[in-house]
Amino acid sequence: MSTGESVSKGEPMSDAGDFAPCEDGTCPVTRAVDVLDGKWTVLVVRDLLGGTKRFTDLRRSLSGVSPKTLTDRLRALEHQGLVARQVYAEVPPRVEYSLTEAGRTLEPVLVELSRWGRGLTTP
Repeated sequence: MSTGESVSKGEPMSDAGDFAPCEDGTCPVTRAVDVLDGKWTVLVVRDLLGGTKRFTDLRRSLSGVSPKTLTDRLRALEHQGLVARQVYAEVPPRVEYSLTEAGRTLEPVLVELSRWGRGLTTP
């Protein structure tokens, strides 16, 4: 199945072999989870899908995140090539964060995650 194809309800998304355990560290699901590690990382990407944001904008929208955790997540995403950090030589300094082209490829993943989340019932 190619990217962008839809799957009918109840129809398997792929062959069972796509999700077989990987012994040599090449499992694509493991690699993806390693990049999107932690609750805050996915939420940072979600917020940046809406456009460029400053640190304070992200912190305000991510209620409960500590400044250190947000900084760590932004640095990790920058290191992975998913987020671009733009520093402006102003007083006080202004820093803006945006998704790179690679980061934008996560949009369909988050759209599907959101759809799945809407279908969950609250325990």
